[in-house]
Amino acid sequence: MKHLIQPRVQAIQLSGIRQFFNLVADRPGLVSLTIGQPDFPTPDHVKAAAQEAIAADFTTYTVNAGLLELRQAACQFVADKYGLRYTPDEVIATVGASQALDITFRTILEEGTEVLLPAPVYPGYEPLIRLCGAKPVYIDTRPNGFRLSAELIAPYLTEKTRCLVLPYPSNPTGTALSAEELENIASLLKGRPIWIVSDEIYSELVYRGRHHSIAEWLPEQTIVINGLSKSHSMTGWRIGFVFAPAFAVEQMVKVHQYSVSCTSSISQKAAVEALTAGKHDAEAMRAAYAERLEYAYHRLTAMGLPVEKPDGAFYLFPSIAAFGMSSFDFALDVVENAGVALVPGSAFSEYGEGHVRLSYAYSLDVLKEGLDRLERYIQTKRRRP
Repeated sequence: MKHLIQPRVQAIQLSGIRQFFNLVADRPGLVSLTIGQPDFPTPDHVKAAAQEAIAADFTTYTVNAGLLELRQAACQFVADKYGLRYTPDEVIATVGASQALDITFRTILEEGTEVLLPAPVYPGYEPLIRLCGAKPVYIDTRPNGFRLSAELIAPYLTEKTRCLVLPYPSNPTGTALSAEELENIASLLKGRPIWIVSDEIYSELVYRGRHHSIAEWLPEQTIVINGLSKSHSMTGWRIGFVFAPAFAVEQMVKVHQYSVSCTSSISQKAAVEALTAGKHDAEAMRAAYAERLEYAYHRLTAMGLPVEKPDGAFYLFPSIAAFGMSSFDFALDVVENAGVALVPGSAFSEYGEGHVRLSYAYSLDVLKEGLDRLERYIQTKRRRP
């Protein structure tokens, strides 16, 4: 019966992040620095808003695009934070940013169209693109310090190019793009029949300057993806957003309607509270992540592991090229001999090979223990003849 399964589904793989996490998850005493899961609880006032909604029996369907008050709050939030101007008919509340990406790609991609991805890159894009019959095209950003630029993009533009994904701040590198870099990309693409899908899920976790969206310069060609998972530690609540021109949202909401009807009514009420009374909830978390970043960055550099200092998110992507091992073999060896789990760079496309990803979305105590173990492992490796 296997031949009755859609070939495109058979061809895609589980995320390399999850594959490695599942492989080592049951190891006793393991310190895992793998998953991008905030270690803060959802703010109490947000949980209280959900509890009030449950008590009030607000447990029915909502309109497909999401509660009007939620879409209004989302518009106000991105206006206040990033200077973006949207109206409620240009927003859809989705089941996390993942579903936002899914309905976006299913709306704009066709068989044979191409999607440009700056690599190394989060592994969740390629399967969605391939399920649409489109082709991912990777742009190697390593020579430019993991920074995408207009100059890097230009040679990859063809008649088949339908979309550029801008996933900044980046998972796995933590890179963010400056206003000047984004403006240059906008100038390159302006007027071309190309969408920009700007995945800004880490927008509230920028440590140097403020977050900029390419929608500041090119709103008519940009689809912004965002959500509350990282900014408000609400991963399990599954609240994401699509911001796009009204004519595109009108089509996306049809795909959204037939896949999920609407996102959770309770989560939507909690999200209203997060975006209004909790507009600045991310600040305390961001300060804690910044402290952890400084600690982990200096520990890695002291170990002799070359690493670009991140601008945002909560990941470090050090090079392990000096050890002469594949990133998977290195990560597995660290698990077996040091009791620390990191994500192989190969999980983020072939252009992540030679690196590992370390998440610092963990307490300083956990980070210290994990980095102590990693340091002992590296010292042992270097002493061997």
